[in-house]
Amino acid sequence: MADVDIAIIGAGAAGLSVAAVAAQLGLKVLLVERGQMGGDCLNYGCVPSKALLAAAHAAAEARRAGQYGIRLPPPEIDWAAVRAHVHGAIARIAPMDSVARFTGLGVEVVEASAHFTAPDEIEAGGRRVSFRRCVIAAGSAAVVPELPGLEAVPWLTNENLFELEEPPGHLLILGGGPIGLEMAQAHARLGCLVTVLEAAPRVAAREDAALVAPVRAALAAEGVMFREGVKVARIEALDPDRPKAERGVVAVLEDGERVAGTHLLLAVGRAPRLAGLDLVAGQVAHTPRGISVAANLRSTSNRRVWAVGDIADIAGVGPRAFTHVASQHAGVLVRNMLFRLPGRVDYAALPRVTYTDPELCQVGLTEAEARAAGHSPQVLDWHLAENDRAISEGRTEGLARLVLDARGRLLGGGITAPHAGEMAGVLGLMLGRKLPLAALAGLVVPYPTLAEALKRAAGSYYTPKLFGGFSKGLVRALRWLP
Repeated sequence: MADVDIAIIGAGAAGLSVAAVAAQLGLKVLLVERGQMGGDCLNYGCVPSKALLAAAHAAAEARRAGQYGIRLPPPEIDWAAVRAHVHGAIARIAPMDSVARFTGLGVEVVEASAHFTAPDEIEAGGRRVSFRRCVIAAGSAAVVPELPGLEAVPWLTNENLFELEEPPGHLLILGGGPIGLEMAQAHARLGCLVTVLEAAPRVAAREDAALVAPVRAALAAEGVMFREGVKVARIEALDPDRPKAERGVVAVLEDGERVAGTHLLLAVGRAPRLAGLDLVAGQVAHTPRGISVAANLRSTSNRRVWAVGDIADIAGVGPRAFTHVASQHAGVLVRNMLFRLPGRVDYAALPRVTYTDPELCQVGLTEAEARAAGHSPQVLDWHLAENDRAISEGRTEGLARLVLDARGRLLGGGITAPHAGEMAGVLGLMLGRKLPLAALAGLVVPYPTLAEALKRAAGSYYTPKLFGGFSKGLVRALRWLP
């Protein structure tokens, strides 16, 4: 008989969700975590980054107050107090993810590394434990690129960025994806010089160019400097005679140009935490992208093993590094593994949000993705310059964009607007339930709200059909109606 019903490796969002459900069902659960409970999201990702962005947003609102007739002095940034706010947010949420809480639920928590010793056994904390089922939820970490000279300078990732005791003088950010853009704006608003270096022709290259443009313009207006379409050839120390921890950094581009800064943040992507798991001993198939699993999240090679969260590489789909994906995975896994009910991961209605100001939200396919999938897409736009709430608040940058197939069915939608992520649920419901576009066009939303932009974009599909096809005879007949 196995020692435990379920062994879970990793106490991030996905692992904790599975552990809580399994323990409350009366199963014997072992949860192993070598780092901090709550994983990347609580300690290094979602929570601290959004707390830092909240502080930066407050500073920006103070600077913007003049446009409303409110005269305020320039904000004074107290970096120690900003850090206290960030770490206070972590501390307030931490009890929900703590060892004490999960022990109270009946979970055995081992704070150590874990690795497979057999297809049905792991070793954790010097102890071998056999299991009926194992869930790998070890997550991902920031990619550290192989750049000559990187070893000679101090560098940052999201795992140590929030520990800086002093603000960066000039932060160089390698990578213009969501993390790079969010941290660029946060630090610029908090008084730092920021330069973003992006190898692709533009930042946020995956997103629709029309939706990215207002975000890029907003960051540039706040002082963020962009170098797009550039490749970094090597890294050098700005002050090579100083101790490594005190050195500045120079990014040397392929054309020989040198871009100097005080700090370097690596934000070029995420990689699964596979090292140390000894997946070969566990007969667990994997690739550099993660654990190879089917759409039900079960290992393709070891039926006792499942994978959830960033580390799950779903056949034909690939990994997704979002906390809400981890929660979705946990739900699918519980249905399959614990209740023997059918369930598959489906990303058709998966939202992704870049939490800049304005935010950029996308659900479903972009126009480019729709074309790549073989559609002949129709695009419907509604700009915030035509939205009464946006006009009232003086925030008219941005738009809502809907992507339809040739028959008028919704394939995806994007929004660039303040708090755009709060509107993602409408698009998610539309796509997830395969609702007709008329459902969005007929939706009653409160006035005045930014959400009207989505409704108006949907309604614009029907305008030519309603008002462009009437014959003069029909119009005359309508005039005689009582």
